[in-house]
Amino acid sequence: MGRNAIFVALLLGIMIFQVTVVNRLPLPGQAAPDLVLLAVVGYALARGAAAGAAMGFAAGLLSDVLPPAAHLFGHHALVLCLVGFIAGRAVESHPGAGPLAALACAVAGPVIAVATGALLGDPRTGVSMLTTALPQAVLYNLLAASPVVWVVRRLVCGPEPRPVQVLGYVMRSRL
Repeated sequence: MGRNAIFVALLLGIMIFQVTVVNRLPLPGQAAPDLVLLAVVGYALARGAAAGAAMGFAAGLLSDVLPPAAHLFGHHALVLCLVGFIAGRAVESHPGAGPLAALACAVAGPVIAVATGALLGDPRTGVSMLTTALPQAVLYNLLAASPVVWVVRRLVCGPEPRPVQVLGYVMRSRL
């Protein structure tokens, strides 16, 4: 089984875990971390902009039909596609910017969701959304970003080769 197939299975598990456990946690406020968004960010950081956008779109469409879908159909697909593209493009432009790009996308995801919801005429988007739910969603995403993105990148990329130290010197093989 390839790494992409393993990621798709992991993504399905994350979606089920998001709906059944995370969204029902008694967290303070009206929000919860968006683990699907963070998984797409991790995938995009590992594979690039085109793959991140495609996986974000597919994950978003699946998330749009997964109950309880209380938003417009295609809205989550649009948001995850944009965030996947942004994360992948950031790491393509600046290869060392992975952790910073992950945190920036953890903040940008809920902001893009609210902005596109307002543009699409979502009736739930209002002043209370901007003042209470949005800051809480950003905070929860920031707290969950590092572990979720690290696990997903590790799963998609595989173990990174480490240099072997012999007698205090670093030797790198040319294989």
